[in-house]
Amino acid sequence: MDIKNKRIGVLAPVAWRTPPRAYGAWETVASNITEGLVARGWKNVTLFATKESITKAKLEGWIERGYEEDKSQIPQVSTCLHISKVMERAGEFDLIHNNFDYLPLTYLPLIKTPMLTTIHGFSDPDILRVYHDHKDSYYASISDSDRDAGLPYLATVYNGIDLSNLTFSETPGDKLVHYGRIHNDKGTHLAIEVAKRCGKDLIIAGIIQEQAYFDNLIKPHINNSSIQYIGPVNPAQRDALLKEASAVIHLNLIPERFGLVMAESMAAGVPVIAMDLGSCREVIADKETGYLVNNVDEAVDAVGKIEQIDRKQCRRRVEENFTIDCMAAGYEKVYEEIFRREEQKK
Repeated sequence: MDIKNKRIGVLAPVAWRTPPRAYGAWETVASNITEGLVARGWKNVTLFATKESITKAKLEGWIERGYEEDKSQIPQVSTCLHISKVMERAGEFDLIHNNFDYLPLTYLPLIKTPMLTTIHGFSDPDILRVYHDHKDSYYASISDSDRDAGLPYLATVYNGIDLSNLTFSETPGDKLVHYGRIHNDKGTHLAIEVAKRCGKDLIIAGIIQEQAYFDNLIKPHINNSSIQYIGPVNPAQRDALLKEASAVIHLNLIPERFGLVMAESMAAGVPVIAMDLGSCREVIADKETGYLVNNVDEAVDAVGKIEQIDRKQCRRRVEENFTIDCMAAGYEKVYEEIFRREEQKK
């Protein structure tokens, strides 16, 4: 069976453009899956995303701009319109690859096309009711640690990143960097504490997702010298930022689901100091590409040992495990298994 002739519809969210200009983790992954399949010779791939999205596959969209970029939209309206339009077209595809959480699952009784859902994380325990109601569907996880025991996963496929916009630098910068969502879950305040205790400059980048948290625990420390906040960064700005980094501080307070920040940092040769929660130990090779820690004290100690990390090994770990091609190859195997099972049903 030449599965590369199969018709694949990749369903992306519509919060941001695909790929996003700056922040947009799920859109980033949906884009990388799509482009990875095309690069590996898949002939009939359609990306369902905002109309202004960019892809080498066929693009279909009904929402002009992402609802996070166009605040005139009601997010739920754009979400429902986008997903329902995709499901109206479901019969045109051999497989729909859902990267848009639980809502598309509710259409499964109404369509005949099989659906693979990559679970990018459970935003709330209550959404598990939807997943558990559709256990006969197909699921992939993005790390072994981020799984629900009640779901029948086909595989874990690690997220893959685009190495073309991440420049490897063998020479470390002299600053600590923290980037991603500015939210208590991501431990931005802990990165500040580490930097102050180490006497090192810290650059913070990312969207503010929890304004009260930023105003109360982050903003008072920003002085535009030793502690800087530079806002969200696009890929080119992120690349420049990582060139300034001796280490990336990623002291997440909840289990990490995958952690694109960790993979991106290592791709640039930058070691990561991360809290040992969730997928961090799957992404980071402890004491080889960074340090896994359990508290701020251990993070401070890790900063003092960061020069012991081989930056080439950081890049190598990403090249061997977390590239777009690695991810696309992983999904090819999952697709093949789905088509095999669907054939047995006939």
